[in-house]
Amino acid sequence: MREGGAPVSKQLRIDFVSDVSCPWCAIGLKSLEQALERVAPEVSAELHFQPFELNPDMGPEGQDIVEHIGEKYGATLEQQIASREQIRQRGEAVGFSFDMARRGRIYNTFDAHRLLHWAEGQGRQHALKLALFEAYFTHCEDPSSRELLVRVAGQVGLDTTEAQRILDSGEYADEVRETELFFQRAGIRSVPAVIINQRHLISGGQPPEVFERALREIAAQGETPLV
Repeated sequence: MREGGAPVSKQLRIDFVSDVSCPWCAIGLKSLEQALERVAPEVSAELHFQPFELNPDMGPEGQDIVEHIGEKYGATLEQQIASREQIRQRGEAVGFSFDMARRGRIYNTFDAHRLLHWAEGQGRQHALKLALFEAYFTHCEDPSSRELLVRVAGQVGLDTTEAQRILDSGEYADEVRETELFFQRAGIRSVPAVIINQRHLISGGQPPEVFERALREIAAQGETPLV
């Protein structure tokens, strides 16, 4: 207890491994945000966004989304339509808007991850991540477009000149690749993967209640992050 009887907040480290083009990652993040609001002020979190590419070999032109999902997962058009509606409803439940009808292509997201890596040092990583989810899923824009990335960076308070310079160079490419490899070697094969205190894994776009319960239970254990 603090002086005066106020409880000491338990701080957790959360690594949110995700891709900009993953709808369940957007749902998972919004659910996690709601859970963190529910457990505050008793529990707080230091949130780090880690890179994962669902389609690292995707060309700059992208691919038609129906064709891509059919080839990669074997899903029929009817199955894809049902999945889109499920995603739309889950998004609506946590306050995120998906325009599934207009989102027609899958894109490469490596440049977005490079920009997110830089944004962490600027204290704007969380804001940029949300803005990129909205750009792709709500406004159906191309997250591989450097013009879009610079514009979104500016919208969240980042220096657009520096963002453009980073994107035009190969800066942070090695760091992103190394981080991706680290989490792959740790066994992460699908996203979102939410790792709490570098020990506890929660997989998938879970509802807020699941995250809330896990946060409370882990905070009660009194452990600290490994590093």
